[in-house]
Amino acid sequence: MSTSKSQPKILVFTSPGCSWCGAVKRYLRERRFRFREIDVAKDADAARDLARRGHRGVPVVMINNHPVVGFDKEKINRLLGIR
Repeated sequence: MSTSKSQPKILVFTSPGCSWCGAVKRYLRERRFRFREIDVAKDADAARDLARRGHRGVPVVMINNHPVVGFDKEKINRLLGIR
């Protein structure tokens, strides 16, 4: 569980119909982390930004500016301090 003091900045880049995007969002919600969802199908600037960074698919989770491509639970846990 997280507290407001330790709340990391989390952005979740998604697109409609992406099952892994849903899994990432569910995982974060179950652990009570707040995040901002950005739908790249509706936000062309965000989609271009991801492409410039070399990310070609979703989900991409940015945790305190560290990217996690796909639903990489181990990396998400490490960046969030979950054991």
